[in-house]
Amino acid sequence: MPNKKNAEKALRQSKKRQQANDKIRFSIHDMKRKIRKALESSASADELQNLYKQAQILLDKATKNNVIKKNNASRKKASISNMISKSSKPDNSTTKKVATKKATTKKTTTKKVATKKATTKKTTTKKVATKKATAKK
Repeated sequence: MPNKKNAEKALRQSKKRQQANDKIRFSIHDMKRKIRKALESSASADELQNLYKQAQILLDKATKNNVIKKNNASRKKASISNMISKSSKPDNSTTKKVATKKATTKKTTTKKVATKKATTKKTTTKKVATKKATAKK
């Protein structure tokens, strides 16, 4: 227990703020639950878009008031949009996309390594040349 009056007041304030923050966090969780139920009941696309917009507004307000962090909000928005997009698309198209992404990543990594080696050699030769020029003066 706090011993001073200002510490007692700070405790009351923090409890009040915690309750408000918990209420906002629960409303975000409740919104995700509503979206899942709408997906299970195969709701129309308009209803899903409306629920998604409401979730975005809730998450943006929570971020603005420092209830949740910015990246946390963006991660939750992304997970909600993924849930909605997966329900509207068939499973066959997603497996094809994954296979093409894996093939392209292997090619790009080998190119990056080759360009890094070439650039490091060029910069070292320039540094040596400038040092010799300053030594002559």
